[in-house]
Amino acid sequence: MKNQATALVLRFIEALNAENFPDARVCLREDFVFEGVLGKREGADLYIKEMTQMKLKYQVQQAFAAGEDVCLWYEIDMGGKMVLASGWYHTENGKILSLKVVFDPRPLLEGK
Repeated sequence: MKNQATALVLRFIEALNAENFPDARVCLREDFVFEGVLGKREGADLYIKEMTQMKLKYQVQQAFAAGEDVCLWYEIDMGGKMVLASGWYHTENGKILSLKVVFDPRPLLEGK
């Protein structure tokens, strides 16, 4: 049985995969913060704007939850290259407040 935080995060991922960016935006708090290997973004609208341009596709391998924290292991299709990644989503009051992502960049570096 999924907890509420896991259900929220999976809804968010499903919306991104379907390119339903308005539904994905509803899952985020206004003050959402993204931290990744390549930088930090603050604000839900900026993050969704960038997701609209990148159109990443996620294949969730596993979801782990502890209270309002959810960790996903997934493969992300980044322009035809599959990248193994993990995302740590922190939720509060039914919305995603933050996301920290780490990934293996080697597939993106091949052929450069």
